[in-house]
Amino acid sequence: MSRPFRMAIVGAGRIASDYAAALDGIEDAVLAAVVDVNPDAAAALAGPAGAATFGGVQEMLAAGGCDGALVSAPPALHPALVAELLEADVPVLCEKPLCITSAEAQELCDLARDRDVVFTMATKFRFVDDVAEAKRLILDGRIGEVLLFENAFTGRVDMTGRWNADRAVSGGGVLIDNGTHSVDLIRHFLGPIDSVQAIEGKRMQDVDVEDSVTVFCRSRSGAMCTVDLSWSLNKELSTYLSIYGSEGALRLGWKGGRVKGVGDEDWVGFGTGYSKVAAFRNQVRDFIGAARGEHQAEVSMRDALASVRVIEAAYRSIASNRWQPVRTDGPAPEASPGVAAA
Repeated sequence: MSRPFRMAIVGAGRIASDYAAALDGIEDAVLAAVVDVNPDAAAALAGPAGAATFGGVQEMLAAGGCDGALVSAPPALHPALVAELLEADVPVLCEKPLCITSAEAQELCDLARDRDVVFTMATKFRFVDDVAEAKRLILDGRIGEVLLFENAFTGRVDMTGRWNADRAVSGGGVLIDNGTHSVDLIRHFLGPIDSVQAIEGKRMQDVDVEDSVTVFCRSRSGAMCTVDLSWSLNKELSTYLSIYGSEGALRLGWKGGRVKGVGDEDWVGFGTGYSKVAAFRNQVRDFIGAARGEHQAEVSMRDALASVRVIEAAYRSIASNRWQPVRTDGPAPEASPGVAAA
């Protein structure tokens, strides 16, 4: 039996504890190291697993390194942290958004390709079991040709004082934070996005970033897409995704999914709903398999780079108050072992 996969977590913030819980449920993986400039935060995360703690990536590498690393620090820190790891030939799972700018994202993808190292983006909703079942139903023709995609990640969350609402650290507000999930879901179900229009709502919180946004997308497949994003709207829905096709429709909710064909009297339920830790566990398992060379990563570098480019286009749309094309300039990253170029 092979030794457990030694995982490092770089950035011991809020989301890191969920990843640690996910790792705890994977038999052939261990949390071996935690890297954070705050020693107390690192110790708190590392303690239950008995992991070593370090103040920086180089210190961790000098002490023996790891088999793969999750970068869960704020987005502004991603380029430097990911580059340090890739240059040491460490496979990297980087939390979304991959980077604040597509230029930064392209540089990291180029580095991973040149060094032949696995590099993928963490985007949890693709790894929700119900999302996988919905994709299977669509591929099986259950709802026919997809015509309309509707997604909403909305609710009231106090973001004052959090780095997510500090533009210099996060790159923006709810659009880059939650919208990256939306973009990946659209691409997962429909393929490339050609153009976007984004409209910012009235800011309700005392933050210097957008807290409510509506995004319209044109997919290359011809389907229409609408996305509602908010930290401030009192809009709490039981579903987060609805997909309408020529032969039916399906909906994904926080407590389960359902599908209904044209002419059917009743909806048919499926799945068990959304679990953050379960989605993270599926995602980490996928990353470990890719890092070991067992398969290609579910989220390719092309997917990751495209997500940054779509969000950039959405911000250009807000600034210009018009539709914006999604840029495809620059070489597309090719596959590394374990990384699909879908």
